[in-house]
Amino acid sequence: MKPNAPGKTEAAGGAMQEPSDAVLVQRMSGGDADAFALLVNRHVGAVSAVARRLLGDDGEAEDVTQEALLKLWRLGAGLSIDGPGVRPWLRRVVSNMAIDRIRSRRRVDVTDDVPEVAEAPRQMQALEGNEVSVRVDVALQALPERQRLALTLFHFEGLSQMEVAAAMNVSDEAVESLLARARRSLKTALAGEWRDLLASDERV
Repeated sequence: MKPNAPGKTEAAGGAMQEPSDAVLVQRMSGGDADAFALLVNRHVGAVSAVARRLLGDDGEAEDVTQEALLKLWRLGAGLSIDGPGVRPWLRRVVSNMAIDRIRSRRRVDVTDDVPEVAEAPRQMQALEGNEVSVRVDVALQALPERQRLALTLFHFEGLSQMEVAAAMNVSDEAVESLLARARRSLKTALAGEWRDLLASDERV
């Protein structure tokens, strides 16, 4: 019989499939470095993208990504994996580490938590790859850190409002306020370009 390829299992009918994150974490907890390498290859791209967007610095983003992956290795069997796998956990860890770094650079504006009514939100997915995305990034970097973190995690990284709240360790209401304030600030910064940049459908 032909042996299975490394890191793969045989499904019914003889088809080969990649092991789940839960299986890889179980193997990793027993010291299996190959299982850890598979987890890294599977998630490092998405996780490092979160870090880069949040921190705005490639060097810091790489450091935070490595720290999060090291924490994954050390935690091993202590990590509880559910349906979505390791990625949501890694995103939360990276987000928290990024927040800590940002807080060490400057104090967070406490007024970010003040509720404020804003106009209905619109999708920002069309911003990626747009010819004016550089201007958008500049406008994002000019936002107060907590507003930028919330907006980045929700619109660019695709986390739900609940996931953003968990990552930032704040309430859902606080996230809603941060998103509203950030959108208002971006509308002002981008002026007439705002309508053209954003998709027409609202994301809840």
